[in-house]
Amino acid sequence: MNKKRQDKRHTRFVLKPQWILVLLVLAALSPFLAKPFNIDDPLFIWAARHIQIQPANPYNFNVNWYGWVQPMWLITQNPPLICYFIAVCGATLGWSELALHAVFLLPALAVILGTYNLARRFCNQPFLAAAITLFTPVFLVSSTTLMCDVMMLVFWVWAVVWWVEGSEQKDVWRLSGAALFMALAALTKYFGVCLLPLLAAWSLIGKRRARDWIGYFVIPLAILISYQVVTYTLYGHNLLLNAYYYTAQSGVGSHSEHLQTALTALAFTGGGLAIAALFMLVLYRPRALAPGILISVLAATGLCIGASISKLFSPWSSPMLVVIQIIFWASGGIGLLVLAVTDYYKRRNADSALLGLWVGGTFVFTACLNWTVNGRSILPMSVPIGILVVRQLQEGAGQGMKVKKRIIAAMVAVGAMLALSVTRADFLSAKAARQIADRTQAEYGQTNHTLWFEGHHGFQYYIEKAGASALDFRNSRVQWGDYVAIPLNTPNCPLLDESLVTQQNSILVAGSSWLTTMDVRLGAGFYSSISGPLPFAFGKVPAAQVLVFSVTRPTGSIGNTK
Repeated sequence: MNKKRQDKRHTRFVLKPQWILVLLVLAALSPFLAKPFNIDDPLFIWAARHIQIQPANPYNFNVNWYGWVQPMWLITQNPPLICYFIAVCGATLGWSELALHAVFLLPALAVILGTYNLARRFCNQPFLAAAITLFTPVFLVSSTTLMCDVMMLVFWVWAVVWWVEGSEQKDVWRLSGAALFMALAALTKYFGVCLLPLLAAWSLIGKRRARDWIGYFVIPLAILISYQVVTYTLYGHNLLLNAYYYTAQSGVGSHSEHLQTALTALAFTGGGLAIAALFMLVLYRPRALAPGILISVLAATGLCIGASISKLFSPWSSPMLVVIQIIFWASGGIGLLVLAVTDYYKRRNADSALLGLWVGGTFVFTACLNWTVNGRSILPMSVPIGILVVRQLQEGAGQGMKVKKRIIAAMVAVGAMLALSVTRADFLSAKAARQIADRTQAEYGQTNHTLWFEGHHGFQYYIEKAGASALDFRNSRVQWGDYVAIPLNTPNCPLLDESLVTQQNSILVAGSSWLTTMDVRLGAGFYSSISGPLPFAFGKVPAAQVLVFSVTRPTGSIGNTK
């Protein structure tokens, strides 16, 4: 009898949904633990290393990120909490890719378990909701970086969980914990400030007495005000307001540019949350999908015949393929936004308002307020969208439109394969950037002449670490015989004056061959839509390439660019 009871307990322990989710997260992300540092990872690592020297002054150093040396506090548009986390991890486990990425499995696990916890309140299949969140491309790709986005989402999700539970149970500790998490989310990424109006709206719509909850907002407000005072004292600027002014610059533009941004945001929503977008095919009848497809086609057509057509199409190697992908994913993005609206329309309660505002607010920030559209800005949507998909499945089942389990499993499998393929493509892109930096340094960095370079992100991290020097167009003193390496398909790389240099070599390294997250020629711009209107793109991906020039005329500053 005791043996049967033990076996029953063992089975219950093994099959517990939370443990299965843990295994899924580890299985999905473990293959990418050796991913080279890329995109903005170096900024966070450099700040973390500086924190070990000056823990009370995290941004008191200079960096060359745009072609000339500037203070770090002016370059970064993120608060430093994640940098402190990396500093601790680096001090204890080392600074290798494997060590840091392994530690960053913890935030990914916390988000997925938090999603499961939250979904238990909102739907009848919390495991499925958490699985959909896990297998969105934006979540998997973001979880393979050292940037602040996934950690911010950890504090965001658990703040919502504890705020909802604390409000219903009148639990002082949970409400206090939720308030602290609001502050931590904002100190991880400034977008976390949006938690305050979101949870206030949930409380007001739920008709909860203000005196029961409003006092807890003193905690995050006091912490954020203190942060403002400290940063102003250190740097003479309010970093939170600086970030706002930086993002506000994107709001200026023509009508055609606004149309392009809106269409891009829709494509990023549909593609970045691809597994949820694919569920639209089984959640709605074809005639219900037709309006969204029509809107996407009309928007894409209007964009194509607009004044910006030459500017928009000129970088793309296959314009028609890019347009088809935009229409497909933008249609999915429209479907996901409609899903949030209809959920509130049907239920009209505080919970549906919370999910709707969560999705809508993230989209508005991405499309209208942020300096660029990117997958990292879409990431916060992944949690409520997963829940909304399951709620719609639940709603359909109640109306006699039940979707078979094998179809649901097939949709999850297809979505997971797509998300893993996108993550692998991003991994190979980062690997190619490191390899091409190593090859360039090995061939041209061992001479008596200086090897300079343009370009940033992972290429800068590895080639600078090997001994090359970042070219400062305002101050660098370049001499005859020096070499200058310029990576293609990366920002902030102006061409040199042809009268001063001669091309010596072109170094190529192949990455992913058929799918990419960042390539202007295929319209892919996961980390910034400046590179393209798609979060990822299918097509023949060119190899990573670096052009190496030798300085052929005596010169001091090489700031004369074309």
